[in-house]
This record gives sequence, structure tokens and C-alpha cells, in this order.
Amino acid sequence: MRRFCLASIGVPLLFSILSPRLAAGTQEPASLAALSPSAWAAAQVSPRDLAKLEEKIAAAQSSADNAWMLVSAALVLLMTGPGLALFYGGLVRQKNVLAIMMQSFALMALITVLWALVGYSLCFGGGGRVFGGFEHSFLRGVGPQPDAAYAATIPQQTFMIYQLMFAIITPALITGATAERMKFSATVLFMTLWFFVVYSPLAHMVWGKNGFLNAALGGRFPCLDFAGGTVVHISSGVSALVCALYLGKRTGYPKQPMPPHSMVLSFIGACLLWVGWFGFNAGSALASSRLATSAFLATHLAAAAAVVGWSLAEWIRMGKPSALGAISGAVAGLVAITPAAGFVGPMPALVIGLMAGVLCYLMVTKVKATFGYDDALDAFGVHGAGGTIGALLTGVFASRAINPIFQDASGNALPVGWVDGHFGQLWNQLVGVIFAWVIALVGSYVLLKIVDLVIGLRVPEEHEIEGLDITQHGEEAYNLEA
Repeated sequence: MRRFCLASIGVPLLFSILSPRLAAGTQEPASLAALSPSAWAAAQVSPRDLAKLEEKIAAAQSSADNAWMLVSAALVLLMTGPGLALFYGGLVRQKNVLAIMMQSFALMALITVLWALVGYSLCFGGGGRVFGGFEHSFLRGVGPQPDAAYAATIPQQTFMIYQLMFAIITPALITGATAERMKFSATVLFMTLWFFVVYSPLAHMVWGKNGFLNAALGGRFPCLDFAGGTVVHISSGVSALVCALYLGKRTGYPKQPMPPHSMVLSFIGACLLWVGWFGFNAGSALASSRLATSAFLATHLAAAAAVVGWSLAEWIRMGKPSALGAISGAVAGLVAITPAAGFVGPMPALVIGLMAGVLCYLMVTKVKATFGYDDALDAFGVHGAGGTIGALLTGVFASRAINPIFQDASGNALPVGWVDGHFGQLWNQLVGVIFAWVIALVGSYVLLKIVDLVIGLRVPEEHEIEGLDITQHGEEAYNLEA
């Protein structure tokens, strides 16, 4: 990025500074390289002029990075509403479409308020191993100046709002497992507690200063998670499994057919998720940089490969590929590449996507059927399994050529992943996966017990039969005339 700014902004500016100082009649050179030593001497560029040039270059870099990060934040919010809302909305039965969409929309508001009050501080403040501090409560000290430990070229406010969008979508993913049977009031209370007990400590451990699993800022076990494989997908996917097991099966499941009521809605939602995911993964470079480009490319290739993998597996097993399978495969590939996006090249991204497509298909069709749990919209089969696969494969394929995150005392790049020569990174990834699984399993179960005791979790059977749109919100998704 710095080279780009110098070429596109710094050079013309420097010529504008130099041109009045060059001797009359001297032809202006076509490039800085063409300036002879005598011309440089004649120009007599002052340190003040060079300081101004550096200041303008830095300002241009900051502006470009900030613009990209604001766009990325908007793209990640797009993933929840309308992306996830439409994706999940189409997969439920008609009588529950508003209820599931309302959960995503409500979390956009609820998590935003919690984030501003204390959430951001718990995740990214302080220097504790598990939790951040409270110094940024009520967004104190979060202003236009960067926090160099996280992102040196964008305002801390931009960093804060970008990370908020991750905090919004993570609990929204869990609602796919509780669909069609969990009370709205219970959802609100459970997700509020879950944000503090599960999400906040994981986010700080993996991404926060001195976090226990932080690979860049002094973690005890440097777990590579570029954009949220452990923090977002494993935590939500495993929590979804706990919720599905605790709530029990929907009335009539699996004997009664419960097909998606609108594949069109889900198809549109999946496409919006794919587009929004570029902000999710490429935005995690936290700059408009070459690393962002690499992450963008890896994200797209993995999603495409996963569509191919899931569809082929389904085609072989069922005799035909389905639209539901294709869009589920895309999401599985996007999930799996999330932790690896900023660490792997194009060909490993294809491998990760292909493996995720096939393995997540087996989780959804074989493992789920074998154990008989009712993960209504396959949040665990896609996000829990896909996030675990991606986190482990990151330890295999991460490369210093893509992201030299590990360096020796002299600044020389060290091997990152297994194929790069660092077999031990696979162990670090496994530690991160275990932590995410344990925190999500234990935390979710305890919180479900508390909420169940306080207000109850599940709607009455007659409400479930009538549908949550009417019983929870007093509305219908489709008011069709006779």
C-alpha cells in the first residue's frame, strides 16, 4: 500500500515541490530515478518538504485503509441482515419465517448496544489472558486515533465498528439450531448471556492484546485465526449443537416432512452471504493491502470448490445435485476458509474448500441421521464442523510467503504451517479448537439451564404447531387473499 501511495500521490507531489527549485530551462525528468545527483543537489529539498511529503503519503494510506474497512464493516453487517435472515428464513416452514428473521434483526440491535456499553472493552481492551479490561466501557477513549496494536492506519472507531459486526452475526448463527421451537424472550436472554460468557472471552483470547491464544500479540499458544474460525464458527456451531440437544426435537421430527418453505429466499440469502464474506475475510487484513487481495482470492476459491465438493457428493449419493446442497456447500467452504484466508495461497484454498464441502455434507446427511439430533438448519453441521476443519487445515497450509506472522529477533520470516516447515503449528491449532469447543459446550449448557429455570426455553406444543410468527409476534409472513 505504501508503494502504491508513493507512486500515485507522492511522486507528483514531490515534482510539484521540486519544479520551482529546478534551474530555468532544465527539462523535468520523467521519474525520480532520472534525477541525477547534481539535480538533487540543485533542488535543495528541505527536511520540512520531505516531512510534508511523508505526511501526505501517510494520510493517503490511512484514507484508503479506512474506506476499505468501512465498506468491509457494511459487508459483514449485510451477512446478518439481509443475508442470514433470508437464508434461514427460506429454510424454515412458512409459519416460522418471520420469527427466525426477527431473531437475526433483533440481534443486530441488541449486540450493538451491549458492544457499546462494555462488549468492545471486554474483547479488545486491557491485556488479560482471558478477558480484556473495562477501560473502554461506554466507548471511552475510542476515537479517531488508531490503536497501533490492532490497526495502525485506521481510527479505533473504525476498528471497533468492524469488530462489532462479527459479534452480531455469531450468536445469530446459533438460531439455526433453535429454529421453530425456542421462545423469543428466551432467545434474547440466552444470547445476551452467551455474548458475555462465550463470545467475549474467546474473542479476547484469540484476537485481544496478550490473549491466551493470540498469535500476533503475545499469546501462550499462538492459534492462527484470521477472521473467526474459532471465535465465530466453532463457538456458534458447537453452541448450536448444545441448544439442539437441550431443547429436543421439533414436534413431529423426523417423521413429519419439514421442507424449506422458500428455496428462493434461501438462494438469495446464500448469494448475499458469499458477497458479504469478502468483507468478513478480506477485511480482516485491516488494511487495503496485498494481504486483503490474497484473502479475497482464497475466500472465493474455497467457496467455489466447496460447492463442487458438496454437489458432487450429493450427486453420487442421491443421483442429482440440489440447490439446497449447492448453497449449503458454499457456506461450508466460506466457513472453512475463514481462519485460513490470510495465511494460505490459492491452491490450498481450493483444497480446504473441497474438503469442507464433502465433509460437511457427510456431517449433515450421515452423522446427524446416525445420532438423531434436530439441528433444524444445520448450524453445527456447517459452522461447527466447517470451522473445526478450517482451523486445523490452517495449521497445515499456512505459509510465510502469504503472511510472515512469525519472525525471529532479526525480523526474518519463520515457517508458519506444517507444509511451510512448522509442524508444531498443528498442535497450536488443536489447542485453539479444544478451547473453543470446551468454552462453547460448558458455557452454553450452563446458560441454557439458567434461562430454562428463569423464564423457560421452549414454546408450548400448541404454539409450535400454530407457528412462532403468530404466537411470538402476532404477525404472518404472507397475508394471502382467498
